[in-house]
Amino acid sequence: MLHRLCRLRAAIAGVVLVAALGPLHAETVNVKYRGPVDLTKFECTAELDSSVVKRVCYNAEHSYMLIRLKQTWYHYCEIDQGTVSALLAAESKGAFYNTSIKDSGAGSKFSCRDRPVPEF
Repeated sequence: MLHRLCRLRAAIAGVVLVAALGPLHAETVNVKYRGPVDLTKFECTAELDSSVVKRVCYNAEHSYMLIRLKQTWYHYCEIDQGTVSALLAAESKGAFYNTSIKDSGAGSKFSCRDRPVPEF
């Protein structure tokens, strides 16, 4: 009887653990001007405590960043790890994004418009 109770507790703990981890499938996001991107090959932050920058995903191999601003995902090409690290360390991530990354109309040095967009 005790052995059966231990197995039942272990099974319940396993179900709780799987539920806490969430579904066991790849996360795909819809990136503006690109379409769906699977995040399997990215290092992503958890939700950020910022009013504008909500999440950042980076692929170092391709120097490619995805960023969620409020509810919309955008992408940036040939962006170096130092800039991404500075964004994440900034006291105001929104201000850093606006001054150092955002496409200002005159273009962004990280714009994917005139750079190759990596395939995943």
